[in-house]
Amino acid sequence: MSNKEIEPLLPSKSQLKRESDALQKVGEELILLSTSDLDSMDLPDELNHAVRAARKIQSRGGLKRQRQLIGKIMRQIDSTLVEQQLAIIKHRHDTNTVAFRRVEQWRDRLLANDKTALTEIINHHQDIDRQHISQLVRQALREQEQEKPPASARKLFKYLRDIED
Repeated sequence: MSNKEIEPLLPSKSQLKRESDALQKVGEELILLSTSDLDSMDLPDELNHAVRAARKIQSRGGLKRQRQLIGKIMRQIDSTLVEQQLAIIKHRHDTNTVAFRRVEQWRDRLLANDKTALTEIINHHQDIDRQHISQLVRQALREQEQEKPPASARKLFKYLRDIED
């Protein structure tokens, strides 16, 4: 047997560099999270302190070094749990964004006198107050005609968002 057959296959330098860069990108995403999202994560203390410190750094060079430190910490820990928690937070934000856009589209369609929009809303939520929605739409259209601030359109959006939650 030759030495090559006995040696375990180690990752190449390029593969290690790609993995390191990927973990550093995860660290950058942690830095960009809101404080409440960061608080909701169960991060190891050292990583938590490094991320919070990075959020306070103003200097580009200092922030770059801090990102590298976060990447180093991520390589030393089992990062799969951190990545899973980050994926859950991203999914929650994506879901909220989709619901927000749907509510915006409903409002815009209602204000454009799209009769199918009300039917679609009713199909999604049987317990809505049709009369209240119709009243808000009429008031919003009247405000548009009179070039007043869109207070009723905002109330309509808020009502639609509340029933969507």
